[in-house]
Parts: sequence; C-alpha cells; structure tokens
Amino acid sequence: MSSLHLFRNAPEVIAVVAGKHIFRKGDIAKVMYLIIEGEVDLMLGDTLVETAGEGAFIGEMALIDDEPRSASALARSDCRVFPIDEARFQLLVQETPFFALQIMKALARRLRKMDALIAAGAKPAKATKAKQTP
Repeated sequence: MSSLHLFRNAPEVIAVVAGKHIFRKGDIAKVMYLIIEGEVDLMLGDTLVETAGEGAFIGEMALIDDEPRSASALARSDCRVFPIDEARFQLLVQETPFFALQIMKALARRLRKMDALIAAGAKPAKATKAKQTP
C-alpha cells in the first residue's frame, strides 16, 4: 500500500489553488507534503526543476536536514496535499520502513536527475509564466 492511500481522505488534507505557493525557497521548514491530487512545480527562482504529481513527496529535504527550503513549490494545477510534520515523519520512518524507502528513492531520483543535467551541461527548463498569488 502506498503512502498516498494512507492519507487520501485524511481531514488534514489541504486544498491549494493553481498558482499559489505551497512554500518558498528560504522558508523555515515545519512540514513536508504528499501530493494527493494535482501537480506542483518545484522552482529555483524562475527555473523549473521538476513537476511533481500525485503520490510525490515535496519539501522532505528541509525537514530531514533542518535547513531552510532549498526551492519553492508552486501549484501548477489545483492540488490537494497532505502535510507531514516532523513528529509524524519520525513516526512513519520508525513504524513504516516502506515510507522511509519512498523518501530515499525520491531523494535519489532527484539527485540523479540534477547530476545528469549538470553532466550534460544543460540547464533545467524555464517555467512558463503562471498566475501567481502570494
């Protein structure tokens, strides 16, 4: 069973409208998020790093290393996200090894993607201008 199914109908799920930031680079991290529905652009300034979709975790790195956010997350479409605070994260890691593996795989996949872009001398694609709200 994936983490998505564990949280799909939880009362803590947050609706985010397209164009709204879920978090911004430099923010202090108190939670990470599981995308229940929709797509979220992970941005470094105006550069699109990745578009994360249903079932993806975002914001996990800042929660793991207790550093400010390294990127911004902007809803590409209307989304539903489940916030996972540090206490819940620790519990899930301890009680659900599959959860910890999902997080590690997501981090490894993103690192390999960025390594490949750097090795190829390519830059991530620029994001298209979307309606952004504060």
